[in-house]
Amino acid sequence: MIKKWFKNIGPGPLVAAAFIGPGTVTLCTIAGVNFGYALLWAMVLSIGATIVLQEMAARLGIITQKGLSEIIREEINNPVLKTITIILILSAIVIGNAAYEAGNISGGVLGLETLFGSPSLNLLGLNIKVYSLLIGFIAFLLLYIGSYKVIERVLVALVILMSLAFFITALLTKPDILSIIKGALIPQFPKNSVLFIIGLIGTTVVPYNLFLHAALVKEKWQKETDLAFARKDTFIAVILGGLVSMCIIISATAIQHQDITNASDLAKGLEPLFGSLAKYFLAIGLFAAGITSAITAPLAAAYVASGCLGWHSILDAKKFKSIWMFILVLGVVFSSLNIKPIDIITFAQVANGVLLPVIAGILIWIMNKGAILGNYKNNTKQNILGILILGISILLSIAAISKVFRLAIF
Repeated sequence: MIKKWFKNIGPGPLVAAAFIGPGTVTLCTIAGVNFGYALLWAMVLSIGATIVLQEMAARLGIITQKGLSEIIREEINNPVLKTITIILILSAIVIGNAAYEAGNISGGVLGLETLFGSPSLNLLGLNIKVYSLLIGFIAFLLLYIGSYKVIERVLVALVILMSLAFFITALLTKPDILSIIKGALIPQFPKNSVLFIIGLIGTTVVPYNLFLHAALVKEKWQKETDLAFARKDTFIAVILGGLVSMCIIISATAIQHQDITNASDLAKGLEPLFGSLAKYFLAIGLFAAGITSAITAPLAAAYVASGCLGWHSILDAKKFKSIWMFILVLGVVFSSLNIKPIDIITFAQVANGVLLPVIAGILIWIMNKGAILGNYKNNTKQNILGILILGISILLSIAAISKVFRLAIF
């Protein structure tokens, strides 16, 4: 039974691994410290929205055996609209993931440094972080092997490790179960919480996961009858990923009113309250979150760029490899030298904010085309849910852009 279940695990855990990066861990930590259990409902909402959109992306990938970016390039006939859409997608996802990759690697480094200290090398007057090079090397090795099965198995193992680490950390804090249920089911809007609510949803419902999922399902499944496996895989993985985020919020709630700015501070803050075990489990979870995102971000960017530019979207293609290598190397350099490309990250935040409703809208449009999906196009229920999520994504977009430009909209 267990062997059969593992055999049918697909890209779902990779999608979960992609959205639970160091940024998500940090945001959940600060949300828990500042608002306790009050924002857990935002995670429940984001889990539901992510399941709906990722199921559409997976269905599209299996039925068409093409990636989302390939379909967009084929289906948008207006040359001006097509060019604008492709430039936006490439800007948000390829440039964006290059900017965020340093943060992914740095998150994994924080986890290792919490456990083992902070070794560094002095080379030509530069202080280089050893763990950044180590994480970069591991990610490079896995991606260079060019085997979907190997990447899948390693990431599944890391996601399980991450899930256990954060779940055990949450248990060690002995949380109030009734308060958790209330926080998860009853929407609350504490003072100054709106941007955190938008952020919690925005770090879970992410544009590049839609491209990644549609591209990866065809590596695993080729038949229409495999849709049931893909749906189950998506459902379980997204819920598991959402629960991990909720566990981080729950853990952070235990140490309110302390100076906590990231998950490494949380690990150190939990130690005097709940013993060294909490610190170790949280650090392991942070390392796993960092390294999984460090692998999936370059992979997603390579699939997106290849699909948009009409290249072969296969793991061992030279152009495909060149994209993920560029992003990974850039991330290692920025992380190891502790450089923060603020301007690029700001640009990527704006582009991603604009991209989410655009891609959600295009995906819903494509999912209603019988010429592409036949009997597997969206039904009425799926369209209603999709349109509701599109509305949420528009609000996310406005909030993200207003936050970047410091506009007093909320």
